[in-house]
Amino acid sequence: MTDLQDFERLIAADHGLCVVSTTRADGTVQSSLVNAGVLDHPGSGERVVGMVVQGGTRKLDNLRARGHMTVVVRAGWQWAAVEGPVWIAGPDDPAPGIDAERLRSLLREVFTAAGGTHEDFDEYDRVMAAERRAVVLVVPKRIYGNG
Repeated sequence: MTDLQDFERLIAADHGLCVVSTTRADGTVQSSLVNAGVLDHPGSGERVVGMVVQGGTRKLDNLRARGHMTVVVRAGWQWAAVEGPVWIAGPDDPAPGIDAERLRSLLREVFTAAGGTHEDFDEYDRVMAAERRAVVLVVPKRIYGNG
């Protein structure tokens, strides 16, 4: 049986690379590659899958409209999927308790949970703000795979 710990182990095995899928307005699936990690939700403390998403993307449009995502990770022949509702916080997606300073730190937390490192976090912060990046957290409601 696969659980979030299996998912987290597989994320670490391939640099946080995951395929995420959202649903378009016509019901078809839109997928893309992202870096993701497992971390604590800033409000509930629940373990969630997080990623940083560039502003102005179809992925964010789909999530705002339909609020659900599937994230799949694989390493070799092992894989795991997490499905669930999303929580979004960003400059275009205000979230309770998340002011500009908390968003800045949360973007860093998600980035590092996904295996990211940076030599100049001030520059990282500048780019995140310029690209109107948002934090997307998937609250696990279904986890499956062979991981």
